[in-house]
Amino acid sequence: MEVGIDSFAAAPERQVDDSQVLDELLERMELADTVGLDVFGIGEHHRKEFLDSAPAIILAAAAARTQRIRLTSAVTVLSAADPVRVFQNFATLDLISHGRAEIVAGRGSFVDSFPLFGYDLKDYDRLFSEKLNLLLRIRDNESVTWSGKFRPSLNNQAIYPRPVQRPFPIWLGVGGTPASFVRAGQLGLPLMVAVIGGETRRFRPLVDLYRQAGEQAGHSPDQLKVGLHSLGFVASSREEAVDQYYPGYAEVFTRIGKERGYAPVTRAGFDAQNGPDGAFLVGGPEEIAAKILRHSKALGGISRITFQMDFGIPHENLVKSIGLLGKEVSPLLNG
Repeated sequence: MEVGIDSFAAAPERQVDDSQVLDELLERMELADTVGLDVFGIGEHHRKEFLDSAPAIILAAAAARTQRIRLTSAVTVLSAADPVRVFQNFATLDLISHGRAEIVAGRGSFVDSFPLFGYDLKDYDRLFSEKLNLLLRIRDNESVTWSGKFRPSLNNQAIYPRPVQRPFPIWLGVGGTPASFVRAGQLGLPLMVAVIGGETRRFRPLVDLYRQAGEQAGHSPDQLKVGLHSLGFVASSREEAVDQYYPGYAEVFTRIGKERGYAPVTRAGFDAQNGPDGAFLVGGPEEIAAKILRHSKALGGISRITFQMDFGIPHENLVKSIGLLGKEVSPLLNG
């Protein structure tokens, strides 16, 4: 099982400037490579508290400082992007990294990019569907003839550069919409499931839909990989992990919840989510490794797990957690 980290380049109200936030993020990406983690993903947001509006640039900076770790978006908000430029950016990253780049394409959990780039939310699904199909067409063909509603047509247009990897890996990032799971299966794309609440095992029927749709479309089971993105943090003990993770998590999700009309985060609610069947992965190495294996079994097997951990946690604590993931959790999963 591949083990990795996803980051939103969080820049909360701290006594450091944005340049230092990114410097520290790149240090952690380099460390993740050094301790043997398999993948590092950078999200995409267009908000003050996150510095990841240009993820390919952050990933390219990390590519120059790493040797082995795979570098991916987490996710690319494809609905509000130009698939040609997305492909060019990540093909260039693939060349810089000598074949270590990936895209996780999705619609994102925020809608800030729609007014920013002049799109209408009523076109939410049609935008994503059209642009995903174009991105896959570009991946599979050097020259493309295509027409659609939301982008100018292409007439036998060659698109460069071409990446090292053939085919270039594109995952589909999904939440809880059944149609999204079916679409990933029909297209034969690996699936990255974001479970940021509830019980992970409750996603099994959706994962089964994905696998059934993929098999019916003629894709081999080996092609239908499932990854899991979870909120998590590892420390030497459960108590230490919760003490370090909870305050930042509570602040961020209470603020986001206020925007969306949700109730404030409570410690009791957090503890329930971090219980044996809950989605959160906050604890000591052995406990977290065992919980990941339970999640994998509940979903019928996963090939990748990524941790979202950088909510207001000091850099030095994130460094320790990355070390534990690489040196203790990953060997327990793959020993």
